[in-house]
Amino acid sequence: MRKLFGTDGVRGVANTYPMTTEIAMQIGRALAFLVKDMRHGHRIVIGKDTRLSCYMLENALAAGICSMGVDVLLVGPLPTPGIAFITTSMRADAGVVISASHNPFQDNGIKIFARNGFKLQDDLELEIEDLVFSQKMSALRPVAEEVGRAARIDDAKGRYIVSLKNTFPHEYTLDAFHIVLDCANGATYGVAPHVFEELGATVTTLAAEPDGTNINRDCGALHPEHMAAKVRELGADIGIALDGDGDRIIVADEHGNIVDGDHIMAICAADLISRKKLKKKTLVATVMSNLGLEVAMQRLGGAMVRTQVGDRYVVEEMRRSGYNFGGEQSGHLVFLEHNTTGDGILAALQLLAVMIKKGKPLSELATVMESFPQVLKNVRTAKKINTNDIPGFSKKLKELEKKLGKDGRILVRPSGTEPVIRVMVEGKDAALIDAMADELCEMIRKADTANA
Repeated sequence: MRKLFGTDGVRGVANTYPMTTEIAMQIGRALAFLVKDMRHGHRIVIGKDTRLSCYMLENALAAGICSMGVDVLLVGPLPTPGIAFITTSMRADAGVVISASHNPFQDNGIKIFARNGFKLQDDLELEIEDLVFSQKMSALRPVAEEVGRAARIDDAKGRYIVSLKNTFPHEYTLDAFHIVLDCANGATYGVAPHVFEELGATVTTLAAEPDGTNINRDCGALHPEHMAAKVRELGADIGIALDGDGDRIIVADEHGNIVDGDHIMAICAADLISRKKLKKKTLVATVMSNLGLEVAMQRLGGAMVRTQVGDRYVVEEMRRSGYNFGGEQSGHLVFLEHNTTGDGILAALQLLAVMIKKGKPLSELATVMESFPQVLKNVRTAKKINTNDIPGFSKKLKELEKKLGKDGRILVRPSGTEPVIRVMVEGKDAALIDAMADELCEMIRKADTANA
């Protein structure tokens, strides 16, 4: 049983268990213990988003790492993919990101990259948990000159900006583009505007004034309607909304219509297939991606494989099977030849390159895929609920799935980051699937009330 780590690191309300300074320090000590056991050198990168609580957790992690005789490299606020990049660029032993991604500011999290830039493997996360809760490290306390040092990498943003620009075709510029850019008051605020402006775009920037408490608040990839409205108001060519830690993207076309991760994947996969650059002609997506994406890939002469929800599982399947492109409907897009994790800015650059290459607006490119009607509803519960334990739920689920047949799907799953059950229903009849979702959600709510 996992005690700390979920599908995307450790996460919770900051300053309450497990997101306390005490646990953060112990995680730092445990990670340092592991890297010292692996090789010589011993440096760990720490980066963060713009949450107020990042200050205390950053100091706690750094103290824990240094107390085990390992050096710390502090990069300050930087997107999650930027921290993965700096970790590999600096040949560090690991990289730590302090962020709760798209969650509200009062939450925070800790996720860890291995020295190769990929998220830490499950077995190593379990080792960290064991070290945190055991006494194995208690007697290991370096003294005198053996304790670690902490230093800042002042040019981390500049290095990351250069790396992003190098993924964009050198023969192209963004001179003809007016971009509305929503930074979610998060980690991209000091990076994303520079990337697009330095490539020539006219940029109207939204939500780029973080104050420690406004990250993701009514802005960014979770609330792209504001970015879309600004596109319509200004007649911009495209809108780009990033999330708090910069690893996901949602865009709007020139008419202000929202274009989600599935459509972006379809557009980019079509381009990669046309250039014979999509390995095995296969796209990796999750069980949440729309059936329309699968149909589009088949029409393009390609295929699609699905994983469980979470960009780490997408990346694991890509590495295991030799694929090079995948992502999630929510906007995590992974171009494995450019970075080791989802990167919203990088994904935007790849999409803009396709628009230039094809000479078409985003609205036209997005017609490569037609979405099936899909309903996603969340039920927040007081306690964790296993839907298999709800009387009659499994029977009702099978009954509804039979009614949908091969032209639809139902997916019921707990969130990996918050006490929420997600119910997704997909099919050709929008009214029918909405009613089905409501029926399942109501059964969950009643079970939650009964268990209160």
